[in-house]
Amino acid sequence: MDLIDLNTQPENEARFPAFIDDLCNKLDIEFASYAAMSPISGDVRFYANYPASWVDHYSKNELHHVDPAIHMSAKSVAPVDWQRFNRDENFDRVFGSGRDFGIPDVGLSVPIRGPFGEFGLLSVSKNCSLDTWQNQKRQIIGDLQVAAVHMHDNVMQTELLPRYFLRPQLSLREKEILQWAAAGKSQQDIGDILSISHRTVEVHLRSGREKLNTLTTAQAVGRAVALGLIYPG
Repeated sequence: MDLIDLNTQPENEARFPAFIDDLCNKLDIEFASYAAMSPISGDVRFYANYPASWVDHYSKNELHHVDPAIHMSAKSVAPVDWQRFNRDENFDRVFGSGRDFGIPDVGLSVPIRGPFGEFGLLSVSKNCSLDTWQNQKRQIIGDLQVAAVHMHDNVMQTELLPRYFLRPQLSLREKEILQWAAAGKSQQDIGDILSISHRTVEVHLRSGREKLNTLTTAQAVGRAVALGLIYPG
C-alpha cells in the first residue's frame, strides 16, 4: 500500500489544495486533508495543507499503514472524532510524533464511499482544548459532510484518481478463464475446455492477476468475484 502526495504529481489539480485552504479559512480550522484509498491496491492518495516536514516524516515512516484516522474511519459511515482513537495502540505512534511537528491530536474524519468501491476521507484538526473543539465541531460538522462529498465527487470527475480506482478492464478471455478457475478447473482443464494450450491459459491468468493487483490465481478469482467481474464458482 503506497502513499502518494497528489500535490507533488505533475498532473495535480491546483484547485483542490485551494479548496482545502478555503475550507480551513471558512470553518476556522488549522489543518485539513483529503485522502482516497483504492479498493484494488489499497494505495492512499492525498491532498493536505500540513507542513512539508510532517508529510515527509509521515511518508518516510509509512504511518499510513497504522494511522487509526484512516483505518478506523474506514469502518464507519459517520464522522469519527479522533478522541475515539486514543485507546488504539497506534494513536501515540502517529499523533505523538505529530505533536513534534505542531500537528494537533484534536480533530475529525468524515468518510465517503464512492461508486467504484473507493474510500474517501476528509479530515480536519485544530490546536485547541477539547471543550472548544466539541463546541466548534457541533457548528461545522454539517458543512464538513457536504464539503467531503463535494471534494470527493470533484476529484473523481478528473483524470487524476479514476485511472487508479476504476474497475480493472479484463478481456473477455481473461474473464472466461477466471470464471473456469472459479469453478475449480485446472489450467489443463481450462485449456481443454477452450481448445487452447495450458501455456496460453497461464498467459491470460498472469495478465488477469496483474490487472487485479493480486499474487495468486485464487486471489484474482476472489477479487474478480468481489468486483462483479465474474460469478462465484
